[in-house]
Amino acid sequence: MNNTTKTRSRHVAPRLGALALALAAAGTANAGVTVAGPGDSYLTLGLWMRTSYTSAEDAAPNGSSRSNDFAVDSIRIITSGKLTKSIGGMVNFERQSDESMRLLDVVAQFELTEGINLWFGRMLPPTDRANLAGPFFANVWEYPGVSQYPNAFTGRDDGALLWGNVMDSKLLYAIGAFQGKNRGTGLSNDSDELLYAGRLAYSFLDAEPGYYGTNSYFGEKNLFTVGATFQTQKNGVGTALAKGDYTAWNLDALFETKLAGGGVVTLEGAYYDYDTDGVTDVANTNVLCSGINNCGGATEGTAYLVTAAYLIPGTYGIGQFQPYVRYQEFDPEVGSTTDQWDFGVTYVMKGHNARITAVYSDIDPGAAASTDKFIVGVQLMY
Repeated sequence: MNNTTKTRSRHVAPRLGALALALAAAGTANAGVTVAGPGDSYLTLGLWMRTSYTSAEDAAPNGSSRSNDFAVDSIRIITSGKLTKSIGGMVNFERQSDESMRLLDVVAQFELTEGINLWFGRMLPPTDRANLAGPFFANVWEYPGVSQYPNAFTGRDDGALLWGNVMDSKLLYAIGAFQGKNRGTGLSNDSDELLYAGRLAYSFLDAEPGYYGTNSYFGEKNLFTVGATFQTQKNGVGTALAKGDYTAWNLDALFETKLAGGGVVTLEGAYYDYDTDGVTDVANTNVLCSGINNCGGATEGTAYLVTAAYLIPGTYGIGQFQPYVRYQEFDPEVGSTTDQWDFGVTYVMKGHNARITAVYSDIDPGAAASTDKFIVGVQLMY
């Protein structure tokens, strides 16, 4: 991290190791500026951005021509800090596409003792690796469509979380209670039932300390981590007249190793099971969902994804090339199976902090004709 102010004390340097770990746990390890305060207090500021060009089949306004669209996919303002060694927090904002800036995270963080952390506020509940990594730490440009856990905004929900790293940080545990979905008059959860979520992940090789994740370390770790997530909410789907319980679980795994020649192999997989108790959920465009952030849209079915990537050894200019392929499939209980192939290459200049991606996607919705699109995406994180 870069120090851009003279307010830093000469005695701050010994705290950098603990600071880096704390920021990684808060998901802001790439913050660009750190200002030290009295004692163990500090404040960080980071700026993240993603922008892209997309050409999609039949997506032009006339409905028959290819689209040619430039977009600012995401701008994030990332802040975090600590009052003491054990009390801290983060407040993050995001602007997506043509939307207004919105609150992303606001979390009060307490380290009760080693390996036990309590968070309270708006955050990512325990979910799959894809959601805990998010688009900024993914190998493929677009977020996988098979990851469909309910959320208020970009995977977040309001609630309380107890989590920690134990067994030399090999084991991550996380359990929490959250607002959940379909809270409103006429909806299934008019009795205000909570959503409960939990996750366990074990690293068989190098440890992954912290709560949030990533889909590649670009050779910095030899990794094999297996995770499992479970979510449940009574009356989580449907309307007040036809309601059902929501249950979802998944298994995910990430393997990454650096070969003798310097190349890095990354393999990722995940399986999902979504259960709506046999009830058809209300559409999130339904008038009953008006003004409710986390409403409708749950689909019963199973899904999976597999991803393979290879970081080519040696630099070309200021970066390295990482070709990849991903396949994902969603099989609903009712309706047609949807699958998608993604073939791409990323030019990695500074890990996830600076990269350019080109990806071709072929989408088969089953009940309709297949479509394709081509995306060039640029990501910078400071």
